Amino acid sequence: MLENLGKKLILHLQVGPLRISFDLVTVLVALAVTGFLAWGAWWLRRGLSRDPEAPLSRRAAFLIAVLELAETQLLGGFPKRLARDLLPLILTLFLYVLFCNWVSVLPIPYIVSPTQNLNVTFSLALLVYALAHYYGARERGLAAHLRGYLEPYPFLLPMNLIGDFGRTLSHAFRLFGNVLGGAILTTIVAVKFAPLVVPAGLNLWFGLFVGAIQALVFALLASAYIHIAVE
Repeated sequence: MLENLGKKLILHLQVGPLRISFDLVTVLVALAVTGFLAWGAWWLRRGLSRDPEAPLSRRAAFLIAVLELAETQLLGGFPKRLARDLLPLILTLFLYVLFCNWVSVLPIPYIVSPTQNLNVTFSLALLVYALAHYYGARERGLAAHLRGYLEPYPFLLPMNLIGDFGRTLSHAFRLFGNVLGGAILTTIVAVKFAPLVVPAGLNLWFGLFVGAIQALVFALLASAYIHIAVE
């Protein structure tokens, strides 16, 4: 069942006693960003030769430069082996958040950034939270990883648990708040002051520049939280 909630189109699904609701536009835009990134990966993959003796194509040279830059900037403090394992994950997170932020500058009615939806940012933060525990247990051993919550004193276990999950909440709300705040400010300027130039400039500023900064911050924090777990 579809329902108009303000300017949002909400899809309701009834699965037995469970009622699930989706912001349809957010879901479709998020899927479109995923499809675009998958197409971009396929396009770059086509530029890679299977012959190790062949000269580098432009796509291959571009891909190598991007991967080396990402590994240096996002995973510089990790051991080389672990950095190579984490590079696809952290780079995918960065690109996904980046294009979700950038999609708001497209001159298409009703298209909004999926990262304006707290469900999206919280899901991404929970993914990082789960992966931090996975890599922490894998690299240090499960017993050592769990024992870290009892340090420096066992009675601090509740505070350590709260602080650990509090990072995840902060991770989600930081991205959500900055992206939504930019959208609200742009809308207020457009409604109150009417000229097209200023709102368009603000949209480009918050969509492109601030969107890129927030994507980088999100990826750097994801890397930092995993690094804390494995250290």
